[in-house]
Amino acid sequence: MEGKSKIELLRSLFTESDRIVVAFSGGVDSSFLLYALALFKREDVYAVTIKTPYIPQWEVDEAIKFCKSINIKHKIISLPIPNNIINNPGDRCYKCKLSLFSHIKKFASDNDCNIIADGSNKDDISDFRPGMKALSELKVRSPLLEAGFTKPEIRDALKEYGLEIWNKPSYACLLTRLPHDDAIEELTLRMVERAELYLAEKGYPGTRVRLHKNIARLECQPGYIDRFFNDPARNDIVGYLKSIGIKYVTLDLEGYISGSMNKKELQ
Repeated sequence: MEGKSKIELLRSLFTESDRIVVAFSGGVDSSFLLYALALFKREDVYAVTIKTPYIPQWEVDEAIKFCKSINIKHKIISLPIPNNIINNPGDRCYKCKLSLFSHIKKFASDNDCNIIADGSNKDDISDFRPGMKALSELKVRSPLLEAGFTKPEIRDALKEYGLEIWNKPSYACLLTRLPHDDAIEELTLRMVERAELYLAEKGYPGTRVRLHKNIARLECQPGYIDRFFNDPARNDIVGYLKSIGIKYVTLDLEGYISGSMNKKELQ
């Protein structure tokens, strides 16, 4: 397995006495971290998933299913939208991490766990991720980053382990679909959730539905743009999106760009 030495390095980051809480989103990175830890520290590893209005229910369901499949202790913590991000500020990610991880820290304390870990990897340090600052301040460990794992290496490792999640599209919370400084409404979040789930069912997994008032800007994964124009189901897709409250449906010809709503922060 490519990156096998990194697996050994990952294991060397922990001692036999460590008790670990993994902040588990159900995504590729945290799934790999949880699985790798389960291989050699199953009894001393916990998964904690935060359920908020801006996390799709299907992602929580997948997290539950994965933990059951590898027999890992799993806690769901349900929380409302933190008051300090209710208007989707530019530093939303930083404030959100501070708030949510404070609850994970309490869980860790209540269960005598000395390490809190997340799934950040080496590729994350080259992206715009203000939440990384909060993790540093809270002393949250990023073992995959410490071991030097990149996203492709994580996917390759999951594939070699025979885990279907290896090709799951990257995902981010639903707040990334909305412009900064716009009031967050749960009705809008559910609209985005339903739209993206429908697109996935129609063969466009990983498509982002960015909302600009009553306009939806669809960002497709590579290879999907041409297909979308020629898809007999295109009218059905447009009709469904309009039926759930979207007035105009547009296709972004640049395709999917991670963090495209953050462009003004990068300028």
